[in-house]
Amino acid sequence: MAVIDVTEKQTESGSARANDTVPVPRAPKLSRRPFLAVVAAVLVVAGAVAGGLLWVSATAAGEVVMVRQDVSRGEVITAQDLGAVRVGVDPSLSTVPAGELASLVGKRAAADLTAGTLVSRTQVSATVVPGPGDSVVGVPIAPGLMPVEPLASGDTVRLVRTGDLPADTAPAGPVEAKVLRVTPGDTQTVVDVVVAADKAVQLAQWAGSGKIALILDSRAR
Repeated sequence: MAVIDVTEKQTESGSARANDTVPVPRAPKLSRRPFLAVVAAVLVVAGAVAGGLLWVSATAAGEVVMVRQDVSRGEVITAQDLGAVRVGVDPSLSTVPAGELASLVGKRAAADLTAGTLVSRTQVSATVVPGPGDSVVGVPIAPGLMPVEPLASGDTVRLVRTGDLPADTAPAGPVEAKVLRVTPGDTQTVVDVVVAADKAVQLAQWAGSGKIALILDSRAR
């Protein structure tokens, strides 16, 4: 009769159950990215708010000089060209307080001034026109007696008397001048020119006759 070693079988069975362990699942790691994104968003919003507050505190509403009508570079600024407006201005901008508007009248535009914009100090030349020894004369020029090429402020021109001169009048040479402003009209174009003071009377007499031709000289510098 066979004898079965029960103890040995039980030991082997117990060892098998001991080795058959059930793995314990690890707890998932919580990601820190959403938290960091929220912190970054909060910091961005806070920076924007702080920047806005600094901007508001740095700008103050005040009256400054503005351009009412276009003024070309080199032209003389008149009182009608300027006005005052109350706006909030960045202190870093070189605007002109409205109280100083009168000081700009008679000066020359150092750059093109566009209607509706604010005047900067850098856009105005300190040179007053006409300067010492110069005069400004308005000369009406009829069509056909001036170039079709548009004139610009600062152009060098020569003005010549045309037509028959009185018998007792000696012919006079051309008058050299600088264009200051051009005002087109229905029948004539009025050209304001800067000339030497000793030529102003002669040119004004020519202008009264209405017989003046304009020659545009080289623009090369």
